Amino acid sequence: MERRFNIYRNNVVVSLIEALAAVFPATQRITGPDFFRAMARFHIRETPPASPLLFEYGREFPDFIAQYEYARSMPWLADVARIERAWLDAYHAADEAVLAAEALILPAPASIGDLRFVAHPATRLLRSQYPAFTIFSANRSDDPVGPITATEPEWTLITRPALDVEVRKLSPGAALMLARLIAGGTLAEAAGDAFAVCPDFDLASAISGIIEVGAFSDVSRIGVGR
Repeated sequence: MERRFNIYRNNVVVSLIEALAAVFPATQRITGPDFFRAMARFHIRETPPASPLLFEYGREFPDFIAQYEYARSMPWLADVARIERAWLDAYHAADEAVLAAEALILPAPASIGDLRFVAHPATRLLRSQYPAFTIFSANRSDDPVGPITATEPEWTLITRPALDVEVRKLSPGAALMLARLIAGGTLAEAAGDAFAVCPDFDLASAISGIIEVGAFSDVSRIGVGR
Protein backbone atom coordinates (compact mmCIF):
# COMPACT_ATOMS: atom_id res chain seq x y z
CA MET A 1 0.00 0.00 0.00
CA GLU A 2 2.78 2.42 0.90
CA ARG A 3 4.49 1.75 -2.44
CA ARG A 4 1.26 2.50 -4.31
CA PHE A 5 0.81 5.71 -2.36
CA ASN A 6 4.36 6.81 -3.15
CA ILE A 7 3.78 6.12 -6.84
CA TYR A 8 0.53 8.11 -6.74
CA ARG A 9 2.18 10.98 -4.88
CA ASN A 10 5.04 11.08 -7.37
CA ASN A 11 2.59 11.10 -10.27
CA VAL A 12 0.75 14.02 -8.69
CA VAL A 13 3.99 15.96 -8.27
CA VAL A 14 4.98 15.27 -11.87
CA SER A 15 1.55 16.46 -13.07
CA LEU A 16 1.87 19.67 -11.06
CA ILE A 17 5.37 20.32 -12.38
CA GLU A 18 4.07 19.87 -15.92
CA ALA A 19 1.16 22.20 -15.16
CA LEU A 20 3.57 24.88 -13.93
CA ALA A 21 5.76 24.41 -17.00
CA ALA A 22 2.70 24.92 -19.22
CA VAL A 23 1.79 28.17 -17.45
CA PHE A 24 5.35 29.52 -17.22
CA PRO A 25 7.10 28.49 -20.48
CA ALA A 26 9.24 31.63 -20.72
CA THR A 27 10.35 31.21 -17.12
CA GLN A 28 11.33 27.62 -17.84
CA ARG A 29 13.19 28.61 -20.98
CA ILE A 30 15.20 31.19 -19.04
CA THR A 31 16.17 28.83 -16.23
CA GLY A 32 16.41 25.61 -18.22
CA PRO A 33 14.20 22.55 -17.62
CA ASP A 34 16.27 21.01 -14.82
CA PHE A 35 16.44 24.21 -12.76
CA PHE A 36 12.75 24.86 -13.35
CA ARG A 37 11.69 21.37 -12.29
CA ALA A 38 13.75 21.58 -9.10
CA MET A 39 12.30 25.01 -8.31
CA ALA A 40 8.78 23.79 -9.06
CA ARG A 41 9.24 20.77 -6.81
CA PHE A 42 10.22 23.02 -3.89
CA HIS A 43 7.16 25.18 -4.56
CA ILE A 44 4.84 22.17 -4.67
CA ARG A 45 6.22 20.96 -1.38
CA GLU A 46 5.49 24.33 0.25
CA THR A 47 2.23 25.13 -1.55
CA PRO A 48 0.05 22.13 -2.41
CA PRO A 49 -2.90 22.78 -4.74
CA ALA A 50 -6.05 24.21 -3.19
CA SER A 51 -8.22 23.67 -6.28
CA PRO A 52 -8.81 20.61 -8.48
CA LEU A 53 -8.42 22.86 -11.55
CA LEU A 54 -4.82 22.65 -12.71
CA PHE A 55 -4.89 26.05 -14.42
CA GLU A 56 -5.59 27.61 -11.00
CA TYR A 57 -2.38 26.19 -9.60
CA GLY A 58 0.73 28.34 -9.54
CA ARG A 59 -0.85 31.64 -8.57
CA GLU A 60 1.73 31.96 -5.77
CA PHE A 61 4.61 30.70 -7.90
CA PRO A 62 5.96 34.17 -8.89
CA ASP A 63 6.11 35.20 -5.22
CA PHE A 64 7.89 31.94 -4.45
CA ILE A 65 10.43 32.63 -7.19
CA ALA A 66 11.09 36.08 -5.71
CA GLN A 67 12.15 34.39 -2.46
CA TYR A 68 13.83 31.33 -3.97
CA GLU A 69 17.45 31.29 -2.88
CA TYR A 70 18.84 29.79 -6.07
CA ALA A 71 17.11 32.38 -8.29
CA ARG A 72 18.68 35.40 -6.61
CA SER A 73 21.02 35.92 -9.55
CA MET A 74 17.89 36.50 -11.69
CA PRO A 75 15.99 39.18 -9.72
CA TRP A 76 13.72 39.89 -12.69
CA LEU A 77 12.57 36.26 -13.02
CA ALA A 78 9.63 36.63 -10.64
CA ASP A 79 8.26 39.54 -12.67
CA VAL A 80 8.54 37.53 -15.89
CA ALA A 81 6.53 34.81 -14.15
CA ARG A 82 3.97 37.41 -13.04
CA ILE A 83 3.44 38.41 -16.66
CA GLU A 84 2.91 34.77 -17.62
CA ARG A 85 0.43 34.22 -14.79
CA ALA A 86 -1.42 37.40 -15.73
CA TRP A 87 -1.59 36.14 -19.33
CA LEU A 88 -3.37 32.98 -18.15
CA ASP A 89 -5.73 34.92 -15.90
CA ALA A 90 -6.60 37.22 -18.80
CA TYR A 91 -7.24 34.19 -21.01
CA HIS A 92 -9.72 32.76 -18.48
CA ALA A 93 -11.36 36.08 -17.57
CA ALA A 94 -15.07 36.59 -18.13
CA ASP A 95 -16.24 37.39 -21.64
CA GLU A 96 -17.38 40.96 -22.05
CA ALA A 97 -17.58 43.39 -24.94
CA VAL A 98 -14.80 45.95 -25.11
CA LEU A 99 -15.47 49.66 -25.08
CA ALA A 100 -15.86 51.26 -28.51
CA ALA A 101 -14.22 54.58 -29.32
CA GLU A 102 -17.65 56.00 -30.15
CA ALA A 103 -18.50 55.91 -26.44
CA LEU A 104 -16.18 58.89 -25.95
CA ILE A 105 -18.25 61.14 -28.21
CA LEU A 106 -20.04 63.42 -25.75
CA PRO A 107 -22.70 66.08 -26.24
CA ALA A 108 -21.54 69.64 -25.56
CA PRO A 109 -20.85 70.99 -22.99
CA ALA A 110 -19.95 67.63 -21.41
CA SER A 111 -16.29 67.32 -20.46
CA ILE A 112 -14.30 64.27 -21.44
CA GLY A 113 -12.22 64.87 -18.32
CA ASP A 114 -15.21 63.80 -16.18
CA LEU A 115 -15.24 60.30 -17.64
CA ARG A 116 -14.62 57.24 -15.48
CA PHE A 117 -13.73 53.95 -17.11
CA VAL A 118 -14.44 50.34 -16.18
CA ALA A 119 -11.57 47.96 -16.83
CA HIS A 120 -12.35 44.91 -18.94
CA PRO A 121 -12.25 41.70 -16.84
CA ALA A 122 -9.20 40.54 -18.80
CA THR A 123 -7.16 43.72 -18.34
CA ARG A 124 -3.97 43.36 -16.31
CA LEU A 125 -1.34 46.06 -15.69
CA LEU A 126 2.00 45.15 -14.16
CA ARG A 127 5.02 47.23 -13.26
CA SER A 128 8.51 45.81 -12.86
CA GLN A 129 11.62 47.62 -11.70
CA TYR A 130 13.38 45.44 -14.28
CA PRO A 131 12.92 45.09 -18.08
CA ALA A 132 10.60 42.14 -17.47
CA PHE A 133 8.48 42.71 -20.57
CA THR A 134 11.56 42.68 -22.80
CA ILE A 135 12.88 39.51 -21.18
CA PHE A 136 9.45 37.86 -21.37
CA SER A 137 9.03 38.76 -25.04
CA ALA A 138 12.48 37.45 -25.94
CA ASN A 139 11.69 34.06 -24.42
CA ARG A 140 8.20 33.41 -25.74
CA SER A 141 9.36 31.32 -28.70
CA ASP A 142 12.13 28.89 -29.54
CA ASP A 143 14.01 31.51 -31.54
CA PRO A 144 17.55 32.30 -30.36
CA VAL A 145 17.68 35.04 -27.74
CA GLY A 146 20.10 37.84 -28.50
CA PRO A 147 21.68 40.19 -25.98
CA ILE A 148 19.12 42.10 -23.91
CA THR A 149 20.36 45.63 -23.42
CA ALA A 150 17.26 47.10 -21.76
CA THR A 151 17.82 48.13 -18.15
CA GLU A 152 14.93 50.47 -17.33
CA PRO A 153 11.78 49.55 -15.37
CA GLU A 154 8.91 48.49 -17.61
CA TRP A 155 5.12 48.48 -17.49
CA THR A 156 3.26 45.59 -19.11
CA LEU A 157 -0.36 45.73 -20.27
CA ILE A 158 -2.30 42.53 -20.94
CA THR A 159 -5.67 42.67 -22.69
CA ARG A 160 -7.93 40.31 -24.61
CA PRO A 161 -9.60 42.09 -27.51
CA ALA A 162 -11.41 39.78 -29.93
CA LEU A 163 -10.79 36.91 -27.46
CA ASP A 164 -7.05 36.85 -28.18
CA VAL A 165 -4.70 37.71 -25.33
CA GLU A 166 -2.26 40.49 -26.22
CA VAL A 167 0.79 41.64 -24.26
CA ARG A 168 2.46 44.99 -24.83
CA LYS A 169 4.78 47.44 -23.12
CA LEU A 170 3.38 50.81 -22.09
CA SER A 171 5.21 54.08 -21.74
CA PRO A 172 5.40 55.39 -18.15
CA GLY A 173 2.89 58.14 -18.92
CA ALA A 174 0.33 55.81 -20.49
CA ALA A 175 0.80 53.29 -17.70
CA LEU A 176 0.26 55.86 -14.94
CA MET A 177 -2.82 57.14 -16.72
CA LEU A 178 -4.21 53.63 -17.07
CA ALA A 179 -3.40 52.74 -13.47
CA ARG A 180 -5.41 55.73 -12.22
CA LEU A 181 -8.33 54.88 -14.53
CA ILE A 182 -8.37 51.26 -13.37
CA ALA A 183 -8.40 52.51 -9.78
CA GLY A 184 -11.55 54.54 -10.52
CA GLY A 185 -10.09 57.97 -11.17
CA THR A 186 -11.48 60.35 -13.76
CA LEU A 187 -9.75 60.92 -17.06
CA ALA A 188 -8.71 64.39 -15.86
CA GLU A 189 -7.07 62.89 -12.77
CA ALA A 190 -5.40 60.19 -14.83
CA ALA A 191 -4.07 62.72 -17.32
CA GLY A 192 -2.68 64.75 -14.44
CA ASP A 193 -0.72 61.73 -13.21
CA ALA A 194 0.73 61.21 -16.67
CA PHE A 195 1.70 64.83 -17.27
CA ALA A 196 3.33 65.01 -13.83
CA VAL A 197 6.02 62.56 -14.95
CA CYS A 198 5.91 63.12 -18.72
CA PRO A 199 5.34 66.81 -19.59
CA ASP A 200 5.28 65.95 -23.31
CA PHE A 201 2.75 63.14 -22.82
CA ASP A 202 0.50 62.61 -25.87
CA LEU A 203 -2.87 62.24 -24.16
CA ALA A 204 -4.99 61.78 -27.29
CA SER A 205 -2.72 59.06 -28.65
CA ALA A 206 -2.61 57.25 -25.31
CA ILE A 207 -6.39 57.24 -24.92
CA SER A 208 -6.86 56.03 -28.48
CA GLY A 209 -4.30 53.27 -28.04
CA ILE A 210 -5.71 51.97 -24.76
CA ILE A 211 -9.25 51.96 -26.15
CA GLU A 212 -8.06 50.20 -29.30
CA VAL A 213 -6.46 47.31 -27.40
CA GLY A 214 -9.62 46.65 -25.39
CA ALA A 215 -8.53 47.71 -21.91
CA PHE A 216 -12.03 48.90 -20.95
CA SER A 217 -15.56 47.58 -21.11
CA ASP A 218 -17.61 50.60 -20.04
CA VAL A 219 -17.49 54.33 -19.33
CA SER A 220 -19.58 56.76 -17.31
CA ARG A 221 -19.61 60.47 -16.55
CA ILE A 222 -19.56 62.02 -13.08
CA GLY A 223 -23.13 62.41 -11.85
CA VAL A 224 -24.62 60.79 -14.96
CA GLY A 225 -23.96 57.04 -14.76
CA ARG A 226 -23.83 54.76 -17.73
